[in-house]
Amino acid sequence: MAKTTAMVTVLLLLLLLSHHPCYSTAASPIKTVVVLVMENRSFDHMLGWMKKLNPEINGVDGSESNLLNTTDAKSPRVFFGNQSHFVDPDPGHSFQAIREQIFGSNETSTKPPSMNGFAQQANSMDPNMPQSVMNGFQPDKVAVYKTLVSEFAVCDRWFASVPSSTQPNRLYVHSGTSHGATSNVAALLAKGYPQRTIFEDLDDAGISFGIYYQNIPATLFYRNLRKLKFLGKFHPYDLSFKNDAKNGKLPGYVVVEQRYMDSKVEPANDDHPSHDVYQGQMFVKEVYETLRASPQWNETLFLITYDEHGGFYDHVATPVNGVPSPDGIVGPEPFLFKFDRLGVRVPTIMVSPWIQKGTIVHGPNGSPTPTSEYEHSSIPATVRKIFNLSSPSLTKREAWAGTFEAILQTRSKPRTDCPEQLPNPVKIRQGDANEDAKVSEFQQELIQLAAVMKGDDILTSFPVKIGKEMTVREGKEYMEDAVKRFFESGSVAKLMGVDEEQIIKMRPSLSTRSSKPQTRIP
Repeated sequence: MAKTTAMVTVLLLLLLLSHHPCYSTAASPIKTVVVLVMENRSFDHMLGWMKKLNPEINGVDGSESNLLNTTDAKSPRVFFGNQSHFVDPDPGHSFQAIREQIFGSNETSTKPPSMNGFAQQANSMDPNMPQSVMNGFQPDKVAVYKTLVSEFAVCDRWFASVPSSTQPNRLYVHSGTSHGATSNVAALLAKGYPQRTIFEDLDDAGISFGIYYQNIPATLFYRNLRKLKFLGKFHPYDLSFKNDAKNGKLPGYVVVEQRYMDSKVEPANDDHPSHDVYQGQMFVKEVYETLRASPQWNETLFLITYDEHGGFYDHVATPVNGVPSPDGIVGPEPFLFKFDRLGVRVPTIMVSPWIQKGTIVHGPNGSPTPTSEYEHSSIPATVRKIFNLSSPSLTKREAWAGTFEAILQTRSKPRTDCPEQLPNPVKIRQGDANEDAKVSEFQQELIQLAAVMKGDDILTSFPVKIGKEMTVREGKEYMEDAVKRFFESGSVAKLMGVDEEQIIKMRPSLSTRSSKPQTRIP
């Protein structure tokens, strides 16, 4: 009798678990995951006004506000509006700027964070900037996102992994850690960040991956991706992406990178201020329509997120409780950050014919831990489940992060009503790109990566002069030449029979551009 009762109890437990939204034993219908990480916009700024389309979305209604001075209750109050426009100059998004935006001061003990310092911090940079950071786009201004939010899934509780700038957050996307980085460190950029990535886990499991880049593959900030054996994983977007999708040859894990440099002929399409959001919308539209027309569509998940909020307002308090350090590494002085709180909420959209129309994903609902949240480490964590990888989590942060594979398991077959085309967006910027502008901090980091790819990092001018004194036009030319040389040299090394576990290390060229690239394999 006792044995029978125990068996019934186990069966009931398994039945309950099988119906839990975060637990499923079903095989994933997804065979191709496509990841696109846009630049520097908050959820409220891009998607907050989507609440008008669906009140279930945790967006804005116009009652949200910040004082210009958080210590003076009589100072002017700036309310959040719906008149977002072309933003220039770029709002503040350094570690210290974000700390002020989140907490209203340098004091970080407030729980939950007040999210009341955005206008104040912006005002300290430019008296016109509070209006930029305290405004969002009307849904029709970002028509591509309006359709995707209505047709597929939007996550209204996805946070940047670090309350800091671009590169630390981008590092989390594929590795679950920034290896202690809270900002750009030229020496680490040159050496490459050493942590293991989801790319290696996939490769070890025999699952293909590919990186489709435009100006430069920022994924080469990971040192291990510079190995000769991964050379063939990098593909020029314009030459390869549409063709591979059309022929059903996209790999299992796909990273699509944008144009990060803004030129008249090829405008930047990454959404980083001061780039035109219209171009970013056109790029998302192009990627979606390419995937939609692919024979792989019925087995595809397309994830769009943003690396960090870029200084733009968001009303949802940043999580500060129960966030684990990925690896115990403490950030550099003067902040000595312990990586125990997340960044600001960012837009995240999930697209697949396996997703129910109009899905709203609010959070991981206490799984895998009571304090778990969706953040960039959720990407490798979910990819691990989709592809049933046996390798352990890359970091403690990845093990903690919420996963979202369950939204792909609510249907018995893929939808047939997904739109084949998305609407044309509205152009935001008036006029052409300013190619003579000085490069942004993010672009400087990419140029410093290009210097490594070209071998110029051993010169005395690195990193002081390389990048920082360039115009956008000069930076773009330098970057694209470096990429060409790097991949040419790698191909030569492979033909020479060099061990494919070796990392490509370039020497600076002392001759003309037409000369044969020089490669040094350490």
